[in-house]
Amino acid sequence: MTPVAQAAALVCALACCVVPAAALAQEPALSKRLADVAAQFAAPPPDARPMVRWWWFGPAVVKPQLERELQAMKAGGFGGVEIQPVYPMELDDPARGIRNTPYLSPEFLDNVSYTNRTARALGLRVDMTLASGWPYGGPHVAVTEAASRLRVHVAELPAGAASVALPSIMSGEQLIASFVGAGTPKEYDATALKRTELGAPTATTPGRGAIAASGQPRVVVSYTASRTGQQVKRAALGAEGFVLDHLSRKAIDHHLDVVATPLLQAFGDQPPTAVFSDSLEVYNTDWTDDFLQEFQRRRGYDLTPHLPLVTSGQGPDAPAMRRDWVLTQTELVNERYLTPVNDWAVKHKTQFRSQTYGEPAVSLSSYRLVGLPEGEGPQFREFSFTRLATSAGHLYNRPVISAETWTWLHSPAFAATPLDMKVEADRMLLQGVNLFVGHGWPYTPPGATEPGYSFYAAAVFNNHQPWWNVMPDVNAYLTRTSYLMRQGQPANTVAVLLPNDDAYASMTPGKVSLSEKMQHYVTPELTTQILDAGHNLDYVDADSVLSLGVNHPVLVLPHVTRLAPEVLAKLDDYVRQGGKIIAVGALPSKAPGYRDAARITARVQAASKALAAKPAVTVVAQDGDVGAVLSRVLTPDFKVASNAADIGFVRRKLADADIYFIANTGNQPVRTTATLANLRKSASWWNPHDGTTRAATVFPAVDLDLAPYESRVLILSDAPAGTKTGPAPSNAAPVVLADLARDWQLRYPDGAAQPMPQLRSWTDDPARRYFSGIATYTRDVTLTAAQLNNAAVTLDFGQGTPLATAPKVPAGMRAMLESPVREAAEVFVNGRRAGSVWRPPYTVDVTSALKPGVNRIEVKVANLALNALAGQERPDYRLLSSRYTQRFVPQDTQLITPQPSGMLGAVRLLAQPAK
Repeated sequence: MTPVAQAAALVCALACCVVPAAALAQEPALSKRLADVAAQFAAPPPDARPMVRWWWFGPAVVKPQLERELQAMKAGGFGGVEIQPVYPMELDDPARGIRNTPYLSPEFLDNVSYTNRTARALGLRVDMTLASGWPYGGPHVAVTEAASRLRVHVAELPAGAASVALPSIMSGEQLIASFVGAGTPKEYDATALKRTELGAPTATTPGRGAIAASGQPRVVVSYTASRTGQQVKRAALGAEGFVLDHLSRKAIDHHLDVVATPLLQAFGDQPPTAVFSDSLEVYNTDWTDDFLQEFQRRRGYDLTPHLPLVTSGQGPDAPAMRRDWVLTQTELVNERYLTPVNDWAVKHKTQFRSQTYGEPAVSLSSYRLVGLPEGEGPQFREFSFTRLATSAGHLYNRPVISAETWTWLHSPAFAATPLDMKVEADRMLLQGVNLFVGHGWPYTPPGATEPGYSFYAAAVFNNHQPWWNVMPDVNAYLTRTSYLMRQGQPANTVAVLLPNDDAYASMTPGKVSLSEKMQHYVTPELTTQILDAGHNLDYVDADSVLSLGVNHPVLVLPHVTRLAPEVLAKLDDYVRQGGKIIAVGALPSKAPGYRDAARITARVQAASKALAAKPAVTVVAQDGDVGAVLSRVLTPDFKVASNAADIGFVRRKLADADIYFIANTGNQPVRTTATLANLRKSASWWNPHDGTTRAATVFPAVDLDLAPYESRVLILSDAPAGTKTGPAPSNAAPVVLADLARDWQLRYPDGAAQPMPQLRSWTDDPARRYFSGIATYTRDVTLTAAQLNNAAVTLDFGQGTPLATAPKVPAGMRAMLESPVREAAEVFVNGRRAGSVWRPPYTVDVTSALKPGVNRIEVKVANLALNALAGQERPDYRLLSSRYTQRFVPQDTQLITPQPSGMLGAVRLLAQPAK
């Protein structure tokens, strides 16, 4: 068996050990053929639909409204929910039916049970967060099971002093050791500190410990096993409390017993599709009660005498010791948190969906311990948590990889548009995501003032948004693209080795996040060099290399200094099998850790020297040199001739075809060509917006004519070109059948109507400045049979307006393009729905709806709920905070202003002669 085949077999073995069999009950990836994929492209299976995070505020929910919201989700094209109970939004108000019920109370659990039954009857998936807010914790977490940290106490010891102030020891804390040495609290040599024992305080020296006097100023540095004190963020009523210690199996088991088990029981005989853990934000944690014993067992030496070096970073051995210190934390969080939660999920016939990044210091390969990896962040041209999750999914055979999507999108709440959704979603797809978890859907009680509730740091994607009328179309696009990105196997051609050991060695107490540190190694320049050279990439780490080898044609080592000789041996095997290595800076030169470092360093240097002598290994000075070498050693997979910075692609490989998702991520149109490395017998364009297909020409290059933020799917197949369901485009210039920029009638939901001789924003009318909703534009156009003969006719709403610079929005991203239709519209011709307008190109094919003679055109335009919100006073949460403490602060409320609304562009009816 070849190394590649061995690696593939090991991947499958690992996956089957972790994930329920049902989750992997699928056709082997490469046996899937294009005909099978095509059969479901127009109407993909429901499990490819986006989900939403459903915030239950309070929790103050009632069953009739739960059912209404589930029905709305179904109608809007969503495929399921993740229930997330969070902070109260209002005080109890019996007259309005508002009653905040405690988390895990019988009434709360009954609502969970009802929701599960109702959602399943509607064909919706239900996931359950195993906590309220994040990270895991709550009132059941005693201080002895709370998140832990190593606390350093430095006390001044003047010359001649015979006692020193002792560190205060609170409940849940324990003094580990004390050290003494020359210096002051602001300046001392940690390498010269000596272990000391402090005497107990006496009646005459309360709070002070006895110590032998000295004639020079000194410091006493004491180390305490302490607690971070972090409280659960955004907790629901009754869920308040300490964040638990994720390095403690006892704390995890207690949480599963007290929180997870009652939640699961509420689901009855229909367990949740998955249980969920949000991003690990256990701030300042770096310890647990038995850490010293576990460190000794795993690393082979006692950490206690070296604590001054680990915490100060002083001395040549400090980085190696820090590496050992944080690596031990990674192992503990893997064994005591991820593994037992996943095992618990499997035992109860569900799966564990986990955002496995942040702190404690989980690694890329920590994802192998969970059934459903999830990421977050649309940064496809720099290091991202999303690519961390997708890389793990690709390595460890997790076919479904989700992402928390649209967090902070176009803040403030209610400012996000359908185009904003697409822009971020496309960047997720380019990184390998194939399930969107929208952030999110706020539960809103009946009778609440429109536009209803919103989460403090998120956009709103429910039916309180006026542009909900096009949500089914948005979700149809997201569903088809997600479906395609699950087919076959990933086909990224470059792997980047994450320098975990170097990152560990650079960490400081209280800041132990590998995913945060990686941004200093996997730089935007390095990522851009790889992408612009015509490749896509995955991350790998030392653990994955040891267990799976490397299965990408090229491996990049970004300033990797510390690496185990066993990993270097795997890299030598990889090169012998034909792999290419590009090392930035130099090849590894140091042992990863402290124990036996001199001997291991010699082995590392010898192995690196042997690698450097191989023609397949290239060392470059800096990140900016990688692209040129990559172009020399590997044929580009998808090489764009120009404007490469805005064009992204990702490829999936079938037995008889390749699927390319291609996206213009910029706000300018792009006309260019691209060459492909994997040409096959035929090519076609698949339209993820409407499910149609048409022939494509890819030799010698494929023409790319992309509107701002436009995306397409290109299929290369071994089969001859088959029947296409969409028309082939014509190269002839379109003919203007009618200029429709004037003479519309505008009608509002209240029945008021006004002529619109010239298209302009309806907010120009003071009476409509704060109107949010759908207004209908109507006009007639007369056409002849000759004009309609043998032509494709489109209603063209004009071009979008690019924004030159990003607005000063504190957080989140948005589309840098103002639409000629603010913000979305449905088009009806002669009473028949022809399509919707919400993203470039702003056109709708109306061919089949037109007839000779008079044609009635209706355009139902929806704007933002932000306009109505701008006309209201901001809520006063003073009493709410007094009752429940301040659990949230609404973000960016100063940006709530009315936005232009309606049709604003030069609308035309265009005829394109058939090809």
